[in-house]
Amino acid sequence: MGWKRFFTGLTIGCIVSLVLACTSTALQLPEPSRGDQATTPSTVVLWESTAASVPAALAPTADAVRVEALPLGSIAQAGPQALYDPPRGDARFVVISDLNGAYGSTDYDPEVDQAIALVPFWNPDLVLCSGDMIAGQRTSLTRAQIQAMWAAFDRHVAAPLRSAGVPFGFTIGNHDGSGSRSNGSFTFQQERDLAAAYWTDPRHDPGVDFVDRRQFPFYYSFRQGEVFFVVWDGSTSRIPAEQLAWVEATLASPEAQQAQMRVLIGHLPLYAVAEGRDRPGEVMNDPDGLRRLLERYDVHTYISGHHHAYYPGHRGGLQLLHTGALGGGPRSLIGSDLPRTKTLTVVDVNFSDPDLTTYTTYAMGSLRPVAMGSLPRFLTGHNGLVLRRDVTWADLTPGERDRCTQQLDANRCRPT
Repeated sequence: MGWKRFFTGLTIGCIVSLVLACTSTALQLPEPSRGDQATTPSTVVLWESTAASVPAALAPTADAVRVEALPLGSIAQAGPQALYDPPRGDARFVVISDLNGAYGSTDYDPEVDQAIALVPFWNPDLVLCSGDMIAGQRTSLTRAQIQAMWAAFDRHVAAPLRSAGVPFGFTIGNHDGSGSRSNGSFTFQQERDLAAAYWTDPRHDPGVDFVDRRQFPFYYSFRQGEVFFVVWDGSTSRIPAEQLAWVEATLASPEAQQAQMRVLIGHLPLYAVAEGRDRPGEVMNDPDGLRRLLERYDVHTYISGHHHAYYPGHRGGLQLLHTGALGGGPRSLIGSDLPRTKTLTVVDVNFSDPDLTTYTTYAMGSLRPVAMGSLPRFLTGHNGLVLRRDVTWADLTPGERDRCTQQLDANRCRPT
């Protein structure tokens, strides 16, 4: 086993060394001021390798791995740069999303393989995926083609995580087994059947501590330590009434309420955040009603994908982690000219911290953390305002508030 660990670690080191060696230094922009924001920053601010330019919260520590470290889970250093490992919380999750390529594809972009190879470095308690693990949603795809896609997913993602002993919690995306209906039946019934067949095969056990798996993999609940997770079928914009009743009963249960944190995972976001997806059908119906349901049971975070753009937001009392894509088609944030970037997010949970969670999100092209301050202070999608997680309504200038109400209306700009 020693030689296997050596060569696995050597492979990981070579991957990261090549990526970092080929990446140019990112441009820096100052933190947005509290004044009226006339324009959106044009460049994402990324962590620099020189200590003087690193924000205090992202400064490299002894946890930045050095070149001679080669065991499994270690990362080799290229030049003066090292992969940043944030301070670990009481619990840690690596969050990925939208891994798929073109319809029917059994290949994955290099960033997907890179992300999975790096998981042991962060040593998470759990990997979460907000959907689109394969490239379905075509009625012309044959049974054999769909099975081949799940087999490819297993080779590239699930099997390496099982081998590393890392549990995998996920939600079904529209390309995995869409819940869209026509004439009362599932339009993609075959894809849903084959998704269920893959995930209920004991060989593909995701390793989570299930609480209720009766409707797995479409909606279910599980627990990881003191965090209670609920997964709903957000592969379409509508959650059926019977499923919503299950969600509410699950969140109201003693096991959910006794946990120190509650998280819900679904594919479609509540509110629009990305260009090209800012329209009905690409977000959940009745977002404010769903948000109030989650707030009623003290859900801390809703984790979603589908929009292929990272944005750490909040609305009302609910944190909104919009996970960026690792696969094809990263998108721009609404009204922003920031570069389209593939990302991965490490979430550290600190139960004594009033904010509870800290995000470290890596731009996969450079493996450097994205500075939150470089992202827009708020987004105005068609169905409601989303504030960046470190910005409150009171922080917005009169000009910013006016801009929101001009683009939307007073109701959709309400912070609660």
